[in-house]
Formats: sequence, C-alpha cells, structure tokens
Amino acid sequence: MITLMYISCTQDRPRAANAHVADELQAGLEAIDPWISPKFLYDALGSKLFEAICELPEYYPTRTEAAIFARHGAEIARVAGSGATLIDLGAGNCAKAASLFPLLAPSQYVAVDISAEFLCDSLERLRQRFPHIAMEGLGMDFSNRFELPEQVGSERRLFFYPGSSIGNFTPEEAQGFLRRLRAQCGPDGGVLLGVDLAKDKDVLDAAYDDALGVTGAFNLNVLRHVNRLIDADFDIRAWRHHGFYNPARGRVEMHLEAVHRQEVQWKGGARVFEAGDTIHTENSYKYQQADAIALLERSGFEATRVWTDPQRWFAVIHAQAIG
Repeated sequence: MITLMYISCTQDRPRAANAHVADELQAGLEAIDPWISPKFLYDALGSKLFEAICELPEYYPTRTEAAIFARHGAEIARVAGSGATLIDLGAGNCAKAASLFPLLAPSQYVAVDISAEFLCDSLERLRQRFPHIAMEGLGMDFSNRFELPEQVGSERRLFFYPGSSIGNFTPEEAQGFLRRLRAQCGPDGGVLLGVDLAKDKDVLDAAYDDALGVTGAFNLNVLRHVNRLIDADFDIRAWRHHGFYNPARGRVEMHLEAVHRQEVQWKGGARVFEAGDTIHTENSYKYQQADAIALLERSGFEATRVWTDPQRWFAVIHAQAIG
C-alpha cells in the first residue's frame, strides 16, 4: 500500500526523496527496457524549461488550447458553472487556471503539482493578484493514488486537467486515473479536460524535437533530477534526446539514448548502458475525439460539451460526474 504524501505550501517545503520515489526510480532503471516516469521531468528547472517549450513555434498544444479558452471561455464558464472548488492538476505556474478566474470565479483554488517548490513560488505570486480567492497549494504525486486533504472544499469540485497531460498515461492508466478523480468528485463535481487530437506525424515530430533543442534540454534534465533524488552519477553529456511519433501506438515517445558505453551507479544499484541503449521517459497519446469521450464515460463521467480549434488539433471537454 502506498502512503499518500503531500506537502502544503503553508508547510515546510520538501527537500529529499522519500523511499517510494527511490524504489520507483530503481525499478525503472533496472527494468529490461529501462524507463523513468515523466513526472520526474518536473523539478524546479524542468518546470521552467517546460514553460519555455510552451513558447516554441513548433509546440502547438499550449497556444491552440489557449485560443479555445479565449474564444469559448464564456460558454465554458456557463457550462462548468461559477463558484466551484477549482482543483488544478499539474498546475505548474498556475497561468492557465488564472486566466479563467474572471470567468469561473472559483470559491477556492487548489493547485496540485509534483514540483512543490516551483508550485509554491507560483502560488505566492498568484495570491497577490487574486487576494479575494481562497487558495491552497499541494505538492503531491497524483499519478498512482489520489486523495484530497480536508482543507479542500468538498462541494462542487471541478477538476482542471489541461494541456493534454492525460496523454502521458496509457489509455488503461488514464481510465484508472479518471476513476480516481470520479471517486473524489462527489455527486455534483466534474472535470474540464484538455485532449490533444490525432494529427500529421510531421507536426507531432517537430513539436517534441524542436529546432532550438529546448525539448532536448527538458528531457536531459530528468537525469540531473534523478542524480539528486537517488545519488546517481548520470553524465548528462553522454546522452541525447530522441522524440518522435509512433503511429502504430498512437503516441509520441520521448527517449534518452546513450552516446557511448557507460556504467551508471546510484544508491542501491548500478547498470551498464551500451551505446544506443535508451531510457523511455515519456509517452503522449493522441486521441480521436470520440475515443476521448468514451474514455470519460467508462470512468464515471458524461461529456456535456466539447470545444475544438478550427483545425481540430485540440479539444477541451467538460464532463459531469454520473452514477
């Protein structure tokens, strides 16, 4: 049983990895096909690098989703309702949710992110801009288990999960994740979900392997984070980024590839990587709109409205808890 761990921004900030984190990283690095969970991409520096990715011309999801909110924001607010407890999952710098505050007028804003230090700094600035909104910041990993603490309002919870982060889960994992949200929703809750839709391979390849190499730096930074978390000795210069769309699996994949043979050690283990060996760091599944709606329905939600951009590259879906 995994013990739920969270850090409130009103408490001391976390500094060290807990035993579960170390066990998860070691299991991934020792697997036949080694992997590192994408949640570890988001330490303080990784979160800043992702902010930079969102400004790149190749990275369409952020600006496409923002355009949907700009064009349909009033209608989204009417459908989702105002005065809810807005729970922002993977909040990062909180900018997406903050842009909706004037429309949604939440009674409470709860920002949740695995990068607690970055989140707390972002929330501190946000409180100065919106002092009339009650705010709570939770530094926690919600990928495997999810329970909200008592300081989060229990009525009219609206889970906000933008940016197509749902694509980081396999479809089976996504269903489990959404069911955990449904369990925390209550009878009057809902979800506002951003979903990246299937599109041309060239567009996807460019979005995850940009010309400036910012996505590469973001991916490589996970090794620096792992070094800190489990006292590993990855040499970042000995690895390179590889991001591409895998049409057979309907997902973008990010990997790190060893440039030459090397032995990496960490507290409790070691592994030899040969030249060309890879570590799988992220998936980003791309959905057909009908498949995304079906996923919500299997998870205890009913889609009430879908908004897309003119090219139908991206969708924002509001769904209400049912059952």
